[in-house]
Amino acid sequence: MISREDNPEFVNSFLDYSVTILNKSPNSIKEYNYDLTMFLRFIKLHFHLTDETNFKAIKINDMTIDTIKKITLDDIHAFISYLTREYNSKATTRARKVSTIRIFFKYLSRKANLLEVNPAQDLETPKLDKRLPKYLSLDDSRKLLDVTLNEDNRNSERDYAIITLFLNCGMRLSELVGINLQDIDFRDCKLNVIGKGNKERTIYLNKACMKAIADYLEVRPKQGIKHDSKFSEKALFLSERKTRISNRTVENVVTKQLQLAGLDTKKYSVHKLRHTAATLMYQYGQVDIRALQELLGHESIATTEIYTHVSNDQVRNAVERNPLADI
Repeated sequence: MISREDNPEFVNSFLDYSVTILNKSPNSIKEYNYDLTMFLRFIKLHFHLTDETNFKAIKINDMTIDTIKKITLDDIHAFISYLTREYNSKATTRARKVSTIRIFFKYLSRKANLLEVNPAQDLETPKLDKRLPKYLSLDDSRKLLDVTLNEDNRNSERDYAIITLFLNCGMRLSELVGINLQDIDFRDCKLNVIGKGNKERTIYLNKACMKAIADYLEVRPKQGIKHDSKFSEKALFLSERKTRISNRTVENVVTKQLQLAGLDTKKYSVHKLRHTAATLMYQYGQVDIRALQELLGHESIATTEIYTHVSNDQVRNAVERNPLADI
């Protein structure tokens, strides 16, 4: 939860703008608030405006726009350097904070007209290391599904449906947790999910997904479901307490099944199952990259392109098929 009383008014105005105009999701708003809190705490420290030695205890709700007007690009660079030095932050973490700061100052200067100069106008994003996504092989994916299907526990149908949707559809954790019964079109074999940026998209369901969902619905609790702020009565997946399943519970389910399948839980996770679905569809399904982009809900095709890597076997086969191979 965001404590608005802990923020200066101009931060709360920015968050309101992000919700109402930019249509950002609750998770994005939390990230914005966290990033800006950290940034403004650093500014107070950097400008010698506090005697507090505990960084997390520095209060920012007394900051004025006059202080913000003094911030320069060098001060923002000093913050990014601080993240690296004190927190050993990864490039991806620093890049997210840079993005938040850039959007924040754009709002203050162009929308709220509180700043004449935007110090983040020339702020660059940290260069990210290009790494191939980790994913399960086809054999390991089948092993994971077999183990989950055959495990003897009272949630086996639910857990199997969860793993099946991840591996076949490549959806995000938040998207799976947010599925409501009414989102599923059983006639046309599809469902709607709310992805990043509060954007709705359609995911088509194959036979494996439809069967897994149908089998789970046969045993899904029908009585005693909690009526709460999470709209648990509408949720597809329920927890032991008969409330909408949480992110943590799904993560625990995936970790447990990975362990039972003898797979490395330090290497694989829920998000790696999304990578697996995308990679398998591209490598074995001959899926067009634009279709894959639509399926995964990527705003930029550059994000989707990480799945167009080729396996070592594909590279080996390419060499073996060289017309000069037999000379």
